[in-house]
Amino acid sequence: MKTKLVLAMAVTMISANVFAAAYELDNAHTDISFSVKHLMVSTAKGSFRDFKGSFDFDEAKSTLKNVDVEIQVGSVDTKQPKRDEHLKSPDFFDVAKFPLMTFKADSATVKEGKPTKINGTLTMHGVSKPVTLDLVYAGRQTDPYGVVHSGFSLNGKVNRKDFGLSWNAPLAKSALDKGGVAVGEEVTIDISGEIVPKKEVKK
Repeated sequence: MKTKLVLAMAVTMISANVFAAAYELDNAHTDISFSVKHLMVSTAKGSFRDFKGSFDFDEAKSTLKNVDVEIQVGSVDTKQPKRDEHLKSPDFFDVAKFPLMTFKADSATVKEGKPTKINGTLTMHGVSKPVTLDLVYAGRQTDPYGVVHSGFSLNGKVNRKDFGLSWNAPLAKSALDKGGVAVGEEVTIDISGEIVPKKEVKK
């Protein structure tokens, strides 16, 4: 009887922790992009090519914890080399002084296919501000090699001027009178990606 009780307790403990694991971004299947209004008549889009992220995901409790995403701002890509160089300059990101952009969050509760909120801290251009993003957990699948992939999407809006990115170009007086600007202040963040179990570093 005692042996069965000990075995049952062991199984319970294992079951409670079997889904709790450290994950990292699968960069090959993750896209971190942004968009902003240009001249008030169109939308300019871009993305970052160099980034990494780690998380603790407990599927049994539907919790995402210790979110830590790091982006190399110098990897910005808008498909226009001259514009990319301008974005890297002191007018905008000032990559030489502030090479990293980070997003950190403590935890969020998720439910497959149901939007939720995640509160965290975005650091950009040397300025840290609290932000709230919409989070959707798309579920999990196992690839042909036995690796579990979980899908997430994040999106939200921030004002670039809150982070010290205040550059703008003068427009014709008629446009300025109507509140027109060359580059919009509101930036939409859109992240779509997958996470996979974090690989152990061999010592």
